[in-house]
Amino acid sequence: MNPLEHQAQLPDLFLTRRQWLSRFGMGMGAVGLASMLGDEARAAANDLNPLAPKNPHFPAKAKRVIHIFAQGAPSHVDTWDPKPALTKNDGKSISGGNGVAFGSPFKFTKQGRSGIEFSEVFPNLAKHADSMAVVRSLHTDIPAHDVATVFMNTGSLRLAKPSLGAWTLYGLGTENQNMPGFISLRPGGGAPGGAQNYQAAFLPGVFQGSSINTQAQSVDQMIENIRNNYLAPKEQRRQLDLVHQLNAIHSQNLQKDAQLEARIESFEMAYKMQTAATDAFDISKEPENIRSIYGSSAQGKQLLIARRLVERGVRFVQVWASGWDHHNDLADRLRQKAGEIDGPAAALLTDLKQRGMLDNTLVIWGGEFGRKPTRDKNGNDDPGRDHNNRAFSHWLAGGGVKGGTVWGATDEFGGSAVKDKVHIHDYHATLLALMGFDHEKLTYRYNGRDFRLTDNFGKVVKGIIA
Repeated sequence: MNPLEHQAQLPDLFLTRRQWLSRFGMGMGAVGLASMLGDEARAAANDLNPLAPKNPHFPAKAKRVIHIFAQGAPSHVDTWDPKPALTKNDGKSISGGNGVAFGSPFKFTKQGRSGIEFSEVFPNLAKHADSMAVVRSLHTDIPAHDVATVFMNTGSLRLAKPSLGAWTLYGLGTENQNMPGFISLRPGGGAPGGAQNYQAAFLPGVFQGSSINTQAQSVDQMIENIRNNYLAPKEQRRQLDLVHQLNAIHSQNLQKDAQLEARIESFEMAYKMQTAATDAFDISKEPENIRSIYGSSAQGKQLLIARRLVERGVRFVQVWASGWDHHNDLADRLRQKAGEIDGPAAALLTDLKQRGMLDNTLVIWGGEFGRKPTRDKNGNDDPGRDHNNRAFSHWLAGGGVKGGTVWGATDEFGGSAVKDKVHIHDYHATLLALMGFDHEKLTYRYNGRDFRLTDNFGKVVKGIIA
């Protein structure tokens, strides 16, 4: 007996013409049945299309998110958390400070009807004080950039877990099937921590963020490999269909491969984006008066693209705004960095308001941790601040946020959060609540257990929700 005669052959893995016609006919019948089943059929269709729009656990105003990530750890005591005692004790040793106090070189003034105190480095954002909630009592676990960055974006310090954007897309789906539901707008050099910050991890690959290089000059350069220079769209479609079929055979007879699925999904999305993305990323199509308020800077370009994306149904857009690691020369460098984001971010809020989109668009700004109230030991001639994981600030606007609000407080020098403290898991629970999710119920089963963004704890900060 020849054992090769009893092994599955390649033809056995494919359908015959008769089998294909039979299954195709049944499929058309199912389509007809679906039209009669109404809501039940649509629910089934959602199961077949993981990116189809879905309802959250409870009604919420936030339908989409723009996350401006100020990577590098902005100094909270120079931006959103004024400390007169620190200025008063400038140059003196302070208790628990492990060094000499470094009073902020910037003045703070009350803004809007709410009287939120704004640093002078944000004159344009100050006009939106009554639309913003400032959280002053954030704290995280480890003051190391790469680790804290990934923690802020995924809620995990060790295990590779899905990012906030991936969880959002998993929970809500997306309103535009020809664009990625989660897009990460990054500078040309990429983001510290890399793809971990917009990964899908053990979620299906379709929920992973698509990374876009916004420093490129044209759409074709911005979105790598968006066009096929060798095949017409019809041939590309046939090629992708074959890849999907082969992957289905591989999954059925061997095993599912998450990385392979993610790669195939990226090919599929690139095919769909050839037309849709050309329009969405081309800011030259915006009227001159709109482009002028965002400005011509790289940051302005990113935020204008972000608005165009959410306007077209993209669910989650992350904008990387790095460069906030100020160990020295803080007085000049922080002012410059704040100037890069102040005008464009204020323009984004104004633009969303004018379009009636701010009420259902959640805008977030902040970094991975804060800064110490003392002078950095690297040098005192042009002082800066060292890392501080015990206190930092973020602001939120739109999408169900209670405007004109300040939440929490740090000690008199800004070294530690002391009142209404907000851990990263608490913050993530709050962001999910603004989108209509109970963070304990938005789960995905993997390796025999249910995982969630907030790990095993998290408390919603109800005080910043309208």
